[in-house]
Amino acid sequence: MSTGTAADGGAPARARDAGALWRLAVATLDGNWEHDHTVPSRTLYPHQWSWDSAFIAVGLSHVRPDRAWRELRTLFAAQWADGRVPHIVFNPALRAGSYFPGPAFWDSARVAGAPAVATSGIVQPPVHALAAWLVHRRAPSERSRAELAWLYPRLVAWQRYLTGRRDVGGAGLASIVHPWESGLDNSPAWDPPLAAVPADVAVMRAYQRHDTDHADAAHRPTDLDYARYVALVDAYRAGGYRDDGLGGRHPFLVECPLLNTALGLAEHALAAIARETGADPGPHRERAARITAALVDRLYDPVGGTFHPRDLRTGRLVPARTALGLMPLALPGLPARPVAALLAEACSPRFGLAARMDRPLPSHDRTAPDFEPLRYWRGPSWQNLNWLLWRGLRAHHRFDLAAGLRDSMIDLVATAGCHEYFHPDTGAGLGSPAFGWTAALLLDVLAET
Repeated sequence: MSTGTAADGGAPARARDAGALWRLAVATLDGNWEHDHTVPSRTLYPHQWSWDSAFIAVGLSHVRPDRAWRELRTLFAAQWADGRVPHIVFNPALRAGSYFPGPAFWDSARVAGAPAVATSGIVQPPVHALAAWLVHRRAPSERSRAELAWLYPRLVAWQRYLTGRRDVGGAGLASIVHPWESGLDNSPAWDPPLAAVPADVAVMRAYQRHDTDHADAAHRPTDLDYARYVALVDAYRAGGYRDDGLGGRHPFLVECPLLNTALGLAEHALAAIARETGADPGPHRERAARITAALVDRLYDPVGGTFHPRDLRTGRLVPARTALGLMPLALPGLPARPVAALLAEACSPRFGLAARMDRPLPSHDRTAPDFEPLRYWRGPSWQNLNWLLWRGLRAHHRFDLAAGLRDSMIDLVATAGCHEYFHPDTGAGLGSPAFGWTAALLLDVLAET
């Protein structure tokens, strides 16, 4: 267990003093502030990441609302002409080669419609409309209404990109073209579709990974995983990051439960933002209902009682039972039968949700033979997934389970500090210390009494 200080993301073991935890979280966010955005961490993640910034804005709304809006504005200033919000916005002040894959690898400057600043060419889950609405709701002002008015058309364009250009399956859901777009970079859910991607591990000799400089290699994706990640970017970049004709040429196309849950949540948030800014909320409500219905139709397994990604290359659901499958519970309009099934799944020995939890919620079925408690996204507990599920439990009036999950989230930081992720059995801190969204979402759950 960590016994460090606020500066390194540490906290005294089991220190459930809410005031001390609040100060730790604020110090972590202040330490990661980089003039117009927050870096996820000062070690492994020195640039701006898309969904990190959204979660961070939620936390900043409680203590630095002006910074919360600056965070979102900076990100959306890098929006592409087609509406996509890139998953990384690179800081030009950092030396070339300080992060892999860096700006030269993505080469966005050569792509028509890319912004002036260097970015990646792929995306992450669209949690930004929800974040914007929560920032306004928690710190309403004339400034926040003006920020909503500025963001609203950009958020709508972001949604249109995903529901239009990325609806490769034609059924109303967005597809991901890379595991990184899911946010759960090397979840076991991606093993079957990734196995079909041709890759030679020797390609990694041409690159220098930096993640293993800051974290144990046994906790990170393998070189073969990275070879496949590189192959997928190569394929997408070779086509100019265009989305037309993806079904005929791209080797990885998957409908992800989390990304599409975020897509539905965004429409609910946009309906609220539309009301606040004088636009029509009706179309957003209708789209939220259509996305929810498509999720149930396409990704829900009524026999297993959970959601799974759909591999568009094979047409089949990926069988792994991961935390991805629980995420649709965050949708307020999810029908009663899937809600009941997901609650049973979450409370089963696979995940262990309870009103009094003895272990953190894992990111993968802890009873599965490929469960890895130390490896990135293949078992460890993550606060952003916990937070989304916590919101869903409250939306479906399971306040007892929501309270148990909230207590678990607070205990993780009280035990180990604001780490990137946590051991799903012991709660020990793993990955980067002083991690942005861990601090931000701690503030949000502490603020709820």
